[in-house]
Amino acid sequence: MATQRPLSPHLQVYRWQITMTMSILHRATGVGLTVGAFALAWFLVMLAMGPESGARAMACVGSPIGLFFTFAFSLCLVYHLFNGLRHLLWDTGHGYDIPTVYKTGWTVFALTVVVTAALWFFALGVA
Repeated sequence: MATQRPLSPHLQVYRWQITMTMSILHRATGVGLTVGAFALAWFLVMLAMGPESGARAMACVGSPIGLFFTFAFSLCLVYHLFNGLRHLLWDTGHGYDIPTVYKTGWTVFALTVVVTAALWFFALGVA
């Protein structure tokens, strides 16, 4: 008797790997950057409309939810930048061997955390 198997490979078949994670996160951060670009445009328009609307925009961004979304936007921006540079490296024909793919993947994760933390550290005036 034949066993029931999926007709095509699915996530249940594959073991989770950093390459899958990086690809999914690259797409997700691209979507996040698109949404964030609209929010940034709204913010700039509000600032340009005058002091009263600018103060409301600053209050919105300065709220805990606004700070969370600003942090998420900066995290998306930094990750997408470093992973995009990784893709540019691949476009030159370098870095396709599996050890390098894993090494550059972990490097992108580490740089994302360090650079985002440094940006917020200096932006909040801690230093």
